[in-house]
Amino acid sequence: MKKIKGIPLIHHKNTDKQIPSILPVPTFVRLPMQMHSGMPATPIVQIGDYVKRGQLIAQATGNVSAPVHASVSGKIKAIDAFDPISGNKATSIVIESKQSQIDHHFVPPHVTDFNSFMQAVGESGVVGLGGAGYPTAAKLNRQNEAQLDYILINGAECEPYITSDTRMMVDETQAVFDGTVILQRYINAKQAILCIEENKPDAIKKLTTLCKEETNISVHVLPSKYPQGERKVLVYNVTGRIVPEGARLSDVGCLVINCSTVAVIAKYIQTGMPLTSRIVTVDGSGIIKPQNIIAPIGTPIKNILEYCGLRDSTKKIIIGGPMMGVAVSSTDVPTIKTTNALLAFTAKDTHMLPPSNCIRCGRCITHCPMNLMPSNIEDAFLLKKPDMLATLRVNMCVECACCDYVCPAKRPLAQVMSLSKNMLWEHKQNGK
Repeated sequence: MKKIKGIPLIHHKNTDKQIPSILPVPTFVRLPMQMHSGMPATPIVQIGDYVKRGQLIAQATGNVSAPVHASVSGKIKAIDAFDPISGNKATSIVIESKQSQIDHHFVPPHVTDFNSFMQAVGESGVVGLGGAGYPTAAKLNRQNEAQLDYILINGAECEPYITSDTRMMVDETQAVFDGTVILQRYINAKQAILCIEENKPDAIKKLTTLCKEETNISVHVLPSKYPQGERKVLVYNVTGRIVPEGARLSDVGCLVINCSTVAVIAKYIQTGMPLTSRIVTVDGSGIIKPQNIIAPIGTPIKNILEYCGLRDSTKKIIIGGPMMGVAVSSTDVPTIKTTNALLAFTAKDTHMLPPSNCIRCGRCITHCPMNLMPSNIEDAFLLKKPDMLATLRVNMCVECACCDYVCPAKRPLAQVMSLSKNMLWEHKQNGK
């Protein structure tokens, strides 16, 4: 089987051997109601209420949504309409934490069949922790009628620097395995496959040991190549199946779910403890002590950066990985459910050369994992020809930025690909 293209990055997995440390409880947390795709959660608490860690403070709104639980115990200080991530008006709940932390009384859910399993997943508050952020209950509910052949547990973690999933697989191996078993039991695919890149030998060894007695759960070792963890790329490289444009993974008999997500599901079913914290990788040339941190969701990123040490020469801070992450303008931004990394870089590592004219070298085409022609798409975008964008299948782009990375002319191709998809969407909405 021909492997999907991509790029061999320098992975900089500097923190993969470091057991995560627990961040001291911040003085307050800010929990946005929109930490996932779909509808924002609806607050069910009021200013002045005292809440315990793990207590439900916002319920899901509609079928594609996820509840929010208190990540610290303390007093509800504010319920305001400002989202520090985007600057838009979006409700968030601010909890002023107390010195002594008290957990809510947790009761493990009674799971016996698909319906009770789905209810438990929804109540856990879990979303796609690999970065997509789609509510997991909504994602799994769509699989009920599908004839799935494969559940692919995504442990590729192919972006440089990030090792939060690696530490989950190494430190919480049993939870990852148990979550896979539970998912296999109730989703009932023919095979569940733990997909891990070869640069994670400890995770591979530990999970392979647990899978020895299983007939329909196995470990698949993948080459360390970006963007190996992208869901369509993963499906092809593991199963050989191609996901057509506009199709869902279930249309080709597959489900892809992040390894940390299945661990949270297992923990909730076993203990009743919902998603309130997560592992965050803190690294980059601007960080004095790179490490993995277990932080309450909603922690201002400045607390984490101060804990790890931020160099004065830091020029850029990114939430997520260097390839697909988002740069932030303020350290007041809180971590959310999908925050798997905080990267800080000095000016030396963020210097960008000005773009020059395309030299038609074809590198962007050679390395595109979706076999697109980014240079041609850029031409169509600049000429404002949405019909040509559709012909060039721009919507197949996964915005992995491989084209940007390899371009010798330093063309802003990843940005253009995103803008091109927006142009095509607006064109279709206007019925032209």
